[in-house]
Amino acid sequence: MKKRFLALAAACAVLAAAGCNNNANTTTTTTAAAAPADTTAAANTAEASGDVMSHADYIAAELDTPVTVETYVQAKQGWWEDNGVGQASFYAQDNPEGGYFLYNMPCTQEEYDKIVPGTKLRVNGFKSEWSGEIEITDAKFEIIDGDTFVAAAEDVTALLGKDELIDHQNEFVSFKGMTVEARENGDAFNYKWDNSGAEGDDLYFDVSKDGTTYTFTVESYLCGADTDVYKAVKALNVGDTVDLEGFLYWYNGANPHITNVTKA
Repeated sequence: MKKRFLALAAACAVLAAAGCNNNANTTTTTTAAAAPADTTAAANTAEASGDVMSHADYIAAELDTPVTVETYVQAKQGWWEDNGVGQASFYAQDNPEGGYFLYNMPCTQEEYDKIVPGTKLRVNGFKSEWSGEIEITDAKFEIIDGDTFVAAAEDVTALLGKDELIDHQNEFVSFKGMTVEARENGDAFNYKWDNSGAEGDDLYFDVSKDGTTYTFTVESYLCGADTDVYKAVKALNVGDTVDLEGFLYWYNGANPHITNVTKA
């Protein structure tokens, strides 16, 4: 996936990297300085309203229409500020219906720190699409206490290359028995999709199953250079057999964001 450009260069400077351990549902967060407490909280904590939809109703809804869902956060990307408004993106999932990507959802630093894997949210926003990725944008949310859920990875290896794979978009999934293939330059991974990056950028690596090769990503906003999965991908060798876990992001086709690598 080619990263979207952030709205302001200044926002990049305060981006916080959200880290992944070997357990993809455990997140360690390093945050930037907190936003001014008296300027953003009121705007970011507005109660989410509207009739709550099932995941099936959400998928059936037209693009650019309002949607309201109740879902459980599974992982979060780094918190950052844009024009004084804190925001972050979240992977979330129903039990057991399906996944959501909450893109650049406004939240204060305090709210971001409170949201951990398993936290239940009611989210009201707009159903949007970007290069095949279905997401909720311009969202408001409220935290629903007393109910938690952390998803186990669903094995979707058999769906690689099939139309049914998209039914699991944004879910926490696994791929078993994948073989590491050489990238165009012969290496087992590249920094950025075109090998134009450096340490701390996204990692791209190719793996194959039954003769077909797929490109997977370690998304640096989700799992930065200090995380186990980032280090594990850098240690891969062409020909290794690996089991993988991560979130089924979509960018003109399946582009999983990997959070755990285990050599088989």
